[in-house]
Amino acid sequence: MAAADTRTETGTEVPALGGMPLLGSLFDLKSDSLGTYLRAQQQRGDVVRITAGPPGLRAELYCVFSAEGAQQVLASESANFRKDNAFYQELRDSFGNGLLTSQDEDYLRQRRLVQPLFTKRRVDGYAGAVAAETQAVVAGWAQAPGGVVDVGEEMMQLALRAVARILFGTDVEATVDVVDRCFPVITEYVLRRGYSPANFPRTWPTPGNKRAAAAMDELYAVCDKIIAERRSGAPAGGEDLLSLLAAATSTDDGEFDATELRDQVLIFLLAGHETTATSLAFSLHLLARHPEQQARAREEISRVLGDRTPEAADLDRLPYLTQVLKEAMRLYPAAPVIGRSSVAATEVGGRTIPAGSDVILAPWVTHRHPGYWPDPDRFDPDRFTPEAEAGRPRYAWFPFGGGPRACIGQHFSMLESVIALAMILRAHEFEAVDTDVPVSAGITLRADGPIRCRIRSTAG
Repeated sequence: MAAADTRTETGTEVPALGGMPLLGSLFDLKSDSLGTYLRAQQQRGDVVRITAGPPGLRAELYCVFSAEGAQQVLASESANFRKDNAFYQELRDSFGNGLLTSQDEDYLRQRRLVQPLFTKRRVDGYAGAVAAETQAVVAGWAQAPGGVVDVGEEMMQLALRAVARILFGTDVEATVDVVDRCFPVITEYVLRRGYSPANFPRTWPTPGNKRAAAAMDELYAVCDKIIAERRSGAPAGGEDLLSLLAAATSTDDGEFDATELRDQVLIFLLAGHETTATSLAFSLHLLARHPEQQARAREEISRVLGDRTPEAADLDRLPYLTQVLKEAMRLYPAAPVIGRSSVAATEVGGRTIPAGSDVILAPWVTHRHPGYWPDPDRFDPDRFTPEAEAGRPRYAWFPFGGGPRACIGQHFSMLESVIALAMILRAHEFEAVDTDVPVSAGITLRADGPIRCRIRSTAG
């Protein structure tokens, strides 16, 4: 709850975005939250208060849009901004208390146990699995009706299969169908409850509660079955991540029990496939709309790789393709909105955010901030040359968050995305069918419709 008085001796009152007298910006946020945040920055500046809902159930959101403010919230004063809001609680209740949702000593213990499994050397070892899954997708497109594919759907399947193979090894087939079926039900349930001012208890037998409970039961069951097999010594077919998690131990932190293992698995599945799929799909979409940049990326791929399968070391050899990916992640950040709750009253950008406030960071807005990005809506991978990056504030671009809670899978996401893009672009040329793709903020950024491209094989 926000305090009534937003003034202190040092900070000034946070300007409010105008809205309806009784409901504030409720309908604007429901119909287009990303556009509402963008309008708030354009009209009211880098720290803006947005109200939504009727009196008595009204939410107040304190939005921080500057790179300097994002650094303060995520890094320099991160202890003052916690994951204590209703949305994170719904995530915990549905996907468990894993790295994305845990806090305090729980988080620190989990991070210490998991960190050795995400070293660069360890993650680079997954390049072969990513390449194999990508090759299967590329081969399957030979049968695409009319030469048209929905890269949104295709990249979601590719990213899910890749992360499931890395997590579960030879048990990938047992999990992909269940995740594909259950995740949409659970994520919609989380979103509906996380942004509602009031909810029925989860134990009540409402249709929505029953659908979500059935999906969670099915998802939990398949994860628990594989975890039990790992712990009983059943072979995994290789050093899959689940086996490594089950074996993770330290003198101070002990080991994960079965429930904790499932929580980590669910969070890795959630964060590890939807985010990467979004980055891949919109990279292809943007290149399909910009043939000059597509040709430049394909020339680099051909020159560096020839006909061989890409490997982890090729990330440094494909700088322009990496720039393409980063620019796509600027325009379409997979986590377009990040929420926190303030512990104490804090001055950000000369404005005072009260204690107990819901705080919103919006990469969607900061990545379009004209103070950091000239002509911000233009697709230009050269924004990410080393020289250009050195000239911007650190948090002008933060698709992986930042500070002590920065995404532990950042290197894996970049590895997977560059390898997959290189193989796909080497095999096919792309032309956009859907030139305008509406998007909205779910748990991750999502396309509200197909992202179709016409493809042409480069073979022969």
